[in-house]
Amino acid sequence: MRTTRDRIRHALMFEVIGLLLAIPLGAVLFDKPAHDIGVVAIFTSLVATGWTYVYNLIFDRVLLRRQGHAQKTLALRVVHSVLFEGGLLMVSLPFIAIYLNIGLIEALIMDAAFVVFYLVYSFAYNWAYDAIFPMPTPPVSSRGTETGGAQASSSASQ
Repeated sequence: MRTTRDRIRHALMFEVIGLLLAIPLGAVLFDKPAHDIGVVAIFTSLVATGWTYVYNLIFDRVLLRRQGHAQKTLALRVVHSVLFEGGLLMVSLPFIAIYLNIGLIEALIMDAAFVVFYLVYSFAYNWAYDAIFPMPTPPVSSRGTETGGAQASSSASQ
């Protein structure tokens, strides 16, 4: 499991790099001022930052319980990204419509474009992050099991 510090680094890097890419692309694609796209993107980013931490913690714990480790296969990475973006959509859609004073259909199209962008970006970012910052492996006893019992679980959740 990743430490709290690592999860914070992961979330902050994800959002900063994503904003640097999404704001200019969104302004050009939707013919809206970069400022307006920036407000929408930053609001969504702030919500997504908190959601990233909570969602990844829950997702990794579910994986750990189900398969004994939190390593993600290609299929799990796809599921991970789709579920993450679906949860974020529920919050961002009403905000986009209200802030930009546009209809829900136009907001949905705009949000869908951001979802597609972040779906691809999330997949690539998380794959690269895992390669650059590999997940620590828990110590293994001579019997081939994790050492530390409850203490190891407690440490792993930090």
